[in-house]
Amino acid sequence: MIQAGIIGGTGYTGVELLRILTLHPEVQIHKVTSRADAGKRVDSLYPNLRGYVDAVFTEPSMESLAECDVVFFATPNGTAMRMAEPLLERGVKIIDLAADFRLTDPAAWEHWYGEPHTCPRLMQEAVYGLPEINRERLRNARLVANPGCYPTAVQLGLLPLVEQRLIRLDSIIADAKSGVSGAGRKAEIPMLMSETGESFKAYGVKGHRHLPEIRQGLEQACGEPVGLTFVPHLVPMIRGIHATIYAQWAGSDATDLQSLYETRYRDEPFVDVLPEGSHPDTRNVRGSNRCQIAAHRPQGGNTVVILSVIDNLVKGAAGQAVQNMNLMFGLEEMTGLRAIGIYP
Repeated sequence: MIQAGIIGGTGYTGVELLRILTLHPEVQIHKVTSRADAGKRVDSLYPNLRGYVDAVFTEPSMESLAECDVVFFATPNGTAMRMAEPLLERGVKIIDLAADFRLTDPAAWEHWYGEPHTCPRLMQEAVYGLPEINRERLRNARLVANPGCYPTAVQLGLLPLVEQRLIRLDSIIADAKSGVSGAGRKAEIPMLMSETGESFKAYGVKGHRHLPEIRQGLEQACGEPVGLTFVPHLVPMIRGIHATIYAQWAGSDATDLQSLYETRYRDEPFVDVLPEGSHPDTRNVRGSNRCQIAAHRPQGGNTVVILSVIDNLVKGAAGQAVQNMNLMFGLEEMTGLRAIGIYP
């Protein structure tokens, strides 16, 4: 059995990891840490886990975490980079669900996250955990940077077009909407129900932290600079991301857009290309590790519109982390992740 530890087990991604890993046939939850709730039973904070998780929150300690085979960091940005090296030296594999190792350029990381990176060497070693592009590298990884939720939806939506250079790369627009759980489990006035309910707003238009991550991934996929305008929005729902992506067609009229997507993702267990003319709905992937995509060329014109939906807490966070763990430990990729989306 894989002995797993979760650092930061009281947030939404932490409890989602617990929900998935508890039912994983090859995993035993060894440690769940929380400084604020140390000594409390996990199921006292999350009653949905009663009868499934007997763990007690503990203070994070290098000695106890070193007993794990894999440690998930479900922590704020800046935590994993301060603890990764001693864990790796003890032979523990790491999956970071925050942003500490997603970017490869330390200067870019400092610009977007407001502090110097404490272990830039590991930024070069870390494998970006989007299995649809890095599956083989993930099999041999000891440090995985789990992608952000917006970057997962946007990159999966664009990869077939970018890889084949079938769109203009200098004028891509990603208009993405997220449920409020994407902001994390914390008390903030903008996240109150009375603030978010019956309202809808954009944010981060000047520049969002996920922008350089998306651009980096797309540029690695095509080997060329990518011009991307990324605008996130907050919508009054708990879970889900819907990315509407616009690009200018640069391919031949003989190229069939639907076939392009179906061929690219034919063997991907967690990417579902919907029939031509479809419009994916976030509720159809709620609770699942699946990304659903629909590709359109309205009126047969030069504008391509790609619709991509995920559950931000599953394929956008905890589910993808477990998918990466399965690859790292040589397990069948879908192990523990066969949950069907919750409907309605």
